[in-house]
Formats: sequence, C-alpha cells, structure tokens
Amino acid sequence: MPGRILEPGEIEAAANIPPFLKLPGRDLFTVRAARLRHLANGHPLVGYLLLIADLCDTQQQVLDNPPPLPGPAPEALSRSREHGMPPIAFEALVRADGWLAALDALLERLHVPANAAVAEALLMLKASAPAQHKAWGVALLSGQFDLLPPAIAPFVGAALQVAFSHWLLALPESAIVENDAKVLCPACGSPPVSGVIRHRGKHIGLRYLACSLCSCEWHYVRLKCSHCQEGKHLAYLSLERDGLKSEEAPIRAEACPNCQGYLKQYYLEFDANAEAHADDLASLDLDVRLAEEGYLRRAPNLLLAPGGE
Repeated sequence: MPGRILEPGEIEAAANIPPFLKLPGRDLFTVRAARLRHLANGHPLVGYLLLIADLCDTQQQVLDNPPPLPGPAPEALSRSREHGMPPIAFEALVRADGWLAALDALLERLHVPANAAVAEALLMLKASAPAQHKAWGVALLSGQFDLLPPAIAPFVGAALQVAFSHWLLALPESAIVENDAKVLCPACGSPPVSGVIRHRGKHIGLRYLACSLCSCEWHYVRLKCSHCQEGKHLAYLSLERDGLKSEEAPIRAEACPNCQGYLKQYYLEFDANAEAHADDLASLDLDVRLAEEGYLRRAPNLLLAPGGE
C-alpha cells in the first residue's frame, strides 16, 4: 500500500525532527581504547587509564569474535516494541545467563598484569562460580556498588558492555522506539554516562545522552536536567585549563539545583575526539569539585566503581 503524500507544511515539520538515535560503530571499543591512550599522556591517572585501554582492546576482541550470547527471544522483542519498552532491557537480561559467556571470553583473553591488586581481582573472578558472577552483575547495574569488590567492577562492567553492545548492534533500528523514560536508554533502560553535544551534519547542535551500558546515544533536549527533567536555574561548571574561557571548555557539568545531581557534557565543537566513557574517566577531578560543592554524581561509569549507592 503506497504511503501518504506529505503536504508542504508537513514536509518542513518532518525535516526539523531531530534524529532520535545515534548508534555506535562496530569498532566502539577500539575507538575508546585509542582515546584513553591519548588522554593518558601526562595524566595523573596514567596507569589506570592505560589499564582500561587494554581492557577496551580485549572488549573489542570479544565483540569481533563473540561466543554464543543468547539475547531476548523474537517474541520478547515484539512485545517490547508493542509496549514501547527497551528491547534489551537490562533488568531481565542481567539476571539471565546470556551475558556470562562474555565475561568468560574476556577473562580468557586478558593478560594478567604485573599490578598485584589487578592480578588478584582477575584470579578472584576466575575462581568464582557463574552464580556469583551474575550476582555481581546485578549489583553493578543496580547501583549497589557495596555488594561487589571494587577491584572486579571494571571487568564485570566490561563484560556486560560487550554483551549489551553485541545485542544492540544485532537489533533492527525499528526495534528501538522513543518512550516516556526520556532520561534512560531506549535500547536497554540504563542511565547515561554523559551527554555529547554534536557539531556536524544532521546532528549539529543537538545533545545526545550516551548509555553507560550498551553505548547507544539518544536525543535529549538541551537545558533540561537529565535526571529530574527540571529546566530552571541549571548551572554549567568546568575546570580552567589552558586558559580557555568557560564557554569554550570542552567538558562542562550540567548541575541541577532541584535534584542536586549533575551530568558531564562533552562539546565536540571544542574537542571533536571526545568519547563519552573515556573522557569521563579522565575528568574525575571535575567530579571532585562538584562533590565539594554538594552535587551528587548520578551517572554510572561501569569501568569505575566509586563505592556506595
């Protein structure tokens, strides 16, 4: 059946609708690793950033040659679309067994480093039962960081990211629909790790929230809190670096006095190579400043477990 012909006014309206989704490339972990190595140069946390870069390389290896990772059944995907729900909802999939093979594959490929604490964390993971792995995964995605040892969190988080990115990239784009929970990922239901203000093409000037789990990005209007959705009296805080003016800072935290939360924003106009997860880890000094001013971090980074709920 032929589609309806749009009238002139409808054509302009359709042309002005921002693209809702921006999906990651299949090389997302390679891109993240390269950014981490760039940011590590001269950074106070150089050892940690390089460790996570190596972990991202291993994530890419597993994503390129994945073990069987059974995701949602076709009928579950149909129900999700019918009801406007995330097709790879983390609440259900983290409690299933499908993602555990990603953790096994990650542990098989990782080289045990010289760092004793990291080596001990990897040995703990390898010696633990799948049921324990699942319990740690549930705790991590639920924000109950006290329920898992901080040293293992990046590796459990990395495995979850591989599995959910694998499932995301296997979805038809029509499976992901805009829903009422605009501050949560429409693909998996997770909160964002940060916001990205894009600067090119059809995305120019638009803000996209970057999922902390599957790396999906979705459009979210600017000047509106990404936690409580309040739009009044937002403050934009940054750290002075290289003599840049605050309005030219590539990283700014959008702080909300209503909920006392904040979310970092990366302005690609001023740093075109910023990457949501990598730049978040390299800008923890901004988190320290915000904590000193009484703001709460509400954005998880699964490669960093801060402790506490």
